[in-house]
Amino acid sequence: MPAEVILIGGAAIVENYGFRNMTTDVDAIINSSSIMKEAINRVGDKYDLPNGWLNSDLVKTGSYSEKLVQYSELYRNFSHVLDVRTINGEYLVAMKLHSFRQYKNDVSDIIGIMAEHEKRGDAFTFSRIEKAVIDLYGSWKGFPDGAREFMLKTVSNGNYSKTYELAQENEKAAREQLIDFNDNYPGSVTDKNVNDILGILEKRKEDSNHK
Repeated sequence: MPAEVILIGGAAIVENYGFRNMTTDVDAIINSSSIMKEAINRVGDKYDLPNGWLNSDLVKTGSYSEKLVQYSELYRNFSHVLDVRTINGEYLVAMKLHSFRQYKNDVSDIIGIMAEHEKRGDAFTFSRIEKAVIDLYGSWKGFPDGAREFMLKTVSNGNYSKTYELAQENEKAAREQLIDFNDNYPGSVTDKNVNDILGILEKRKEDSNHK
């Protein structure tokens, strides 16, 4: 039976770009019969991968859009049966902007993608990113606070190599802050309150530096 897997997130970045060489999980949209799902489980068993190694839970998140299939690109066909597609370019940036997690790789991934396209002579403009946002989600409504402003500032400032390093440092610091906070208050960090917690911790840090 024919099957289709669309790689998104970190997996799409690893396949299409050179600034990341690994991802902690493989997010994908899987369009197939139950036979394909059995094959995925067999691959996991063969290589001792955890359950859900090919993760399709993105369809339950706000970053998912039914238009992702339409704007995906063919990566490779296997045995005239399995099509592997990826989300690439400005559409991948739009997805990262929709999640825009300060403690993950979202910000550094956005900058890394833009830097590589600039090197290829295919630099992004803000209007091109905005078109991808509208294509996938209809508007900026529902995006995290600051995502659009970040994109405007990033495009106008340029100097992606320096901004990329700074973004990685900030993401690492945010992760360490959350680990320390969760150690002190086990089980208190959730997807819904994580940004609020980071905001409070950052304000405490600023207040402490001003003393």
